[in-house]
Amino acid sequence: MRFDKRTSRDAARPAFACGGSPNPTVSGYTRSMTSLSSTEAAAIERAGDAPMLAQVEAWAAVNSGTGNLAGLKTVAGLLADAYSALPGDLRLVAPDPVESVDAAGRVQTIERGAHLHLSVRPDAPVQLLLTGHMDTVFAADHPFQSLTWLEEGVLNGPGTADMKGGLAVILAALSALESSPLAPRIGYDVMINSDEETGSHASAGLIARLAKGKTAALTYEPALPDGTLAGARPGSGNYSVLVHGRSAHAGRNPEEGRNALVAAADLALRLAALKAPDLKVNPAKIDGGGPNNVVPDQAILRVNMRPATPEAATAAEAALNAAIAAIEREHGVHCHLHGGFNRPPKPLDAPATRLFELVRDCGTALGIDIAWKATGGVCDGNNIAACGVPVVDTMGPRGGAIHSPDEFLITGSLPERARLSTLTLLRLAERGTV
Repeated sequence: MRFDKRTSRDAARPAFACGGSPNPTVSGYTRSMTSLSSTEAAAIERAGDAPMLAQVEAWAAVNSGTGNLAGLKTVAGLLADAYSALPGDLRLVAPDPVESVDAAGRVQTIERGAHLHLSVRPDAPVQLLLTGHMDTVFAADHPFQSLTWLEEGVLNGPGTADMKGGLAVILAALSALESSPLAPRIGYDVMINSDEETGSHASAGLIARLAKGKTAALTYEPALPDGTLAGARPGSGNYSVLVHGRSAHAGRNPEEGRNALVAAADLALRLAALKAPDLKVNPAKIDGGGPNNVVPDQAILRVNMRPATPEAATAAEAALNAAIAAIEREHGVHCHLHGGFNRPPKPLDAPATRLFELVRDCGTALGIDIAWKATGGVCDGNNIAACGVPVVDTMGPRGGAIHSPDEFLITGSLPERARLSTLTLLRLAERGTV
């Protein structure tokens, strides 16, 4: 990966937003130092001084698209080297098997990369889970491979915000925590998976095991450019519907055929009509068909459903099954459903709200305005919340245009968010609860 470093940058200097206006949180942090205890002040100073920008540059210089196993192995090694500075047990965890339906209707096993897991003080009175992902959406052959400075304090590059910046923040905050006398009160698991961008199918079991019994969780997806956090999230389900019809000659005896492509198209229209205020439905792709003179006997419909609540998810799955049954009946075809809701809805319940309020109060102590709002995206925070654990899942640095070649990281937010995480960890250690 190339790195076009047009000018040198200082990781700790005040960052500027893309519009060019100064970031107010740096001076606000200075003004708020008097509201911190000496223990807190020392720890957050250490967090802010960590070499996060250099780490992001090194980690983002290696392509780690979800399907690039060699790149993921390299990044996992770099992360293991960096995180080995923390105490505890560090290991690579083999991915769970993942199945997918290909364009020919065959169920195939997909290989994923290993996940990184660090366990520290599992017997401490307060137990936390911190998660991130090492994969990006950019494959090894994608044209977006280089790092470029867009303007003062704004770094463009694959995975800079989503989420190698977040991985640097986790390490900085935990290193600062370990320097504090409060460290013995808190234990934690860090999980960095290799397949978040494709739904965490190979790591969902690991996430569920590590979330069990935790006091709270923090996930390091990027905050919005203005610092706003993601609050409630919908769920997400990805389905493949295999439609099996009957082939026939398109001119001689088409009535004896059962057109799987037409049936799949009809199903797509029926599912699109299910959209409602609490449900988004996106029929995304139909595979199938063949020569113009043959009635197609197979088609595969791919569809994504995003329910806002658990009740909407249950209703959506029931409606999907009912629509499939109607298609089978009316078109004389047979359907096979593959997939499910891999990301449960994440409503903002009372424990999660209290955790957000704790993060907000820590932000106030640092001169950072913290707000949150509902979003349409999903992440591993959905899976953690489904285990009954309160989670804030946008604790990473500020950035934007993720999943596109315009992705950018506001580099001055690295120390800002490392301080925020450190103070949140310390106050969780003191309180023992959210």
